[in-house]
Amino acid sequence: MTTANPEDVAAPLSPVSAAPRRLGSGIASGWRSVREAVDKPLTSYYLLLGSSALLLTIGVIMVLSASSVRSYVIYDDSYAVVKRQLMWVVLGVPAAWVASRLPIRHIRRLAYPGFLVALVLLGLVAKFGVLINGNKNWLALGPVNIQPAEIAKLAIVLWAANIYAHKERRLRDLHHLLVPVVPGLFAVIALVLVGRDLGTAMVLAAIMLGMLWVVGAPMRLFVLSISVLGVAAVALAATDSERLNRITTFTDPFKDYTDAGWQPAHGLYALSSGGWFGQGIGASTQKWGDLPEAHTDFIFAVLGEELGLVGTLLVVGLFFTIAYAAVRVALNTQDPFVRYATFGIVVWLLGQMMINVGMVLAVLPVIGIPLPIVSYGGSALLPSLVALGLVIGFARREPEAAAALAARRRNRSAGLSASTRH
Repeated sequence: MTTANPEDVAAPLSPVSAAPRRLGSGIASGWRSVREAVDKPLTSYYLLLGSSALLLTIGVIMVLSASSVRSYVIYDDSYAVVKRQLMWVVLGVPAAWVASRLPIRHIRRLAYPGFLVALVLLGLVAKFGVLINGNKNWLALGPVNIQPAEIAKLAIVLWAANIYAHKERRLRDLHHLLVPVVPGLFAVIALVLVGRDLGTAMVLAAIMLGMLWVVGAPMRLFVLSISVLGVAAVALAATDSERLNRITTFTDPFKDYTDAGWQPAHGLYALSSGGWFGQGIGASTQKWGDLPEAHTDFIFAVLGEELGLVGTLLVVGLFFTIAYAAVRVALNTQDPFVRYATFGIVVWLLGQMMINVGMVLAVLPVIGIPLPIVSYGGSALLPSLVALGLVIGFARREPEAAAALAARRRNRSAGLSASTRH
């Protein structure tokens, strides 16, 4: 009989040595669960729906908080501005629902009429526009002022996507790549610049470059386009003393604190005083007259002051969640129109968010760009909600997602029938 060598017998793991193995197993299991959740057919749909709803809710709360003082001073009613925003929400949510249910062929039929309506409205603005805060980009329609450039953002995305979908097999030809999309977009940008709205023109230019990128434009075209747009932006800024002053002071707003640096400086004050978790909803001090446009262009500063770094990261994270889910839809679809329209909407909303946040953080000049979905304003909110509704509808129509939703409806109907029988 042989006796086993004690050194050859595996000793049981001690609790200390087993802990890293259990930790690694737990992380691997958690990662598998995350991947399984992400790979589910309805993931994109629920991410888009949930993130959009949460952004809209945060936006209404922040408009209420940021506008309360101004509303009381001007209208003798602290809720005057948020009531208007709620009216636009009541109009926008059903519009987004309808957009999510529209068949794609009907959406494509609206592309050309929508683009022509946007051109006409921008032309009317150039001729009869209302001057507000130095920009003539508003059109008075009775008691309501609208900003047609916001409608044009959605119109040009759908128009360009429709054209590129028609030309899917001819996009290797540079002529088909550029005509008529690029001249049409330049016409829209030119009309916007007539009203001196450089910020919106930058967003429209970003949409144009994003659409060209997704259809496979050559790199030399991007270099040329960015060079031309950069020179044009500098030239436009140099010919306007107020705009030039904003651009030259944004890197150090405190050097001209009492003039051009007033707004970005107080935006930084608001963000810095928010800390990690903020002062609490309604507790902003900068909205008491120190921070101009607190409920529109600089609502992100009030959000940072009241909800802190955690709140600002939540909002930015929601935008990136929408972008992630939308890009998943664009990559998985077989319909070229859905792919181009979805990507164009992502470039629009995400690009505008980044410009607005950069403006508030004083890493970009103050150029009057609102934060999508969050800032006050019906002209900006309605097209944005419709755009999100379209993308949510595209996500619903993915074959696996549509099958999962149909199975869920059948199961629900079966359950209701069974409960009725009993």
